[in-house]
Amino acid sequence: MAAGETAVLSSPLKTDVAHVCETAETGAAMARKSVSAAAAAAIVASAGPGCESRVSKSALATKLLSLSGVFAVHKPRGPTSAELLNRLKEKLLAEAGMPSSEWTKRKKQTLKIGHGGTLDSAARGILVIGIGRGTKMLSSMLSGSKRYIAIGELGKATDTLDSTGKVTDEKPYDKITQEDIEGILRKFTGNIMQIPPLYSALKKDGQRLSALMKRGKVVEAKPARPVTVYSISLEKFQPPFFTIDVECGGGFYIRSLVSDIGKELSSCASVLELTRTKQGPFTLEEHALPEDKWTIDDIAQCLERCSALFPAELALKKSKPEESNAQGLSCECVALNETKEEGDVIKTV
Repeated sequence: MAAGETAVLSSPLKTDVAHVCETAETGAAMARKSVSAAAAAAIVASAGPGCESRVSKSALATKLLSLSGVFAVHKPRGPTSAELLNRLKEKLLAEAGMPSSEWTKRKKQTLKIGHGGTLDSAARGILVIGIGRGTKMLSSMLSGSKRYIAIGELGKATDTLDSTGKVTDEKPYDKITQEDIEGILRKFTGNIMQIPPLYSALKKDGQRLSALMKRGKVVEAKPARPVTVYSISLEKFQPPFFTIDVECGGGFYIRSLVSDIGKELSSCASVLELTRTKQGPFTLEEHALPEDKWTIDDIAQCLERCSALFPAELALKKSKPEESNAQGLSCECVALNETKEEGDVIKTV
């Protein structure tokens, strides 16, 4: 049922004569409206309690399927990007009155939703989401730079290059100065070569390196590859901790950067905290929806605001909303990862 029809069913019948005169409608027109409203009320009454709720859920399901575009959410520390996407999907389905078990049974309509650019489970920050035809826009929308705030810890190396891993080495850091770090950072600006972490979503023989490592398999490091650092600055130094602000291109690993900084300083280092503050044209402060705003209406409003961020060539290609049919729905989640090696499509139903 359309949204306008929902409003008729849920609105009380108005019979104030003065109001009728003020609206300058004819008696015949008002009579027709009264009959229609009375008939609608009779349908609701005959359907019994809960009908209005079902009508509302149907309208929400229709609106959910009509959503199309790109927006951003705030990912907390803990869940993986895929887990967060599933959490978002579950909240939207529940709001629309379509629990997951129902979606596995109905295949007539598809809700496409995906994220672009995997963020480590131990990291927090902005995660860009595509919904509807917006899933096809993610690669183009996110071809720009990313920005991170990282807190590194000197004197401690781990197998994952961050605080979640096992300590593999410890070295002194007491003679390292702020000037030493600032001098080292200049070596990591521009086009550089970087070896990706062993614990990553990169693959070997179709399996993620991180999964192989967790199973105790022997994994060889991927060869160094070219990456780009647009800017890097030291924000704070309070030994053993240092905070850096990094803007980089795709395929760049902050964990590898922090580890390499430690080695250049004749010590070692690992990431203590990591926050992504920018992804493409989206920023954490301006565009990321917190979890309490993961509703159909809030996302619809966010999609409208974020449409101004589309490049001109994408704006011209914006298509009509997805055709919707609340009677038969299914769900497809698509994850577009950071690099070409991770460019496989992950689908969950």
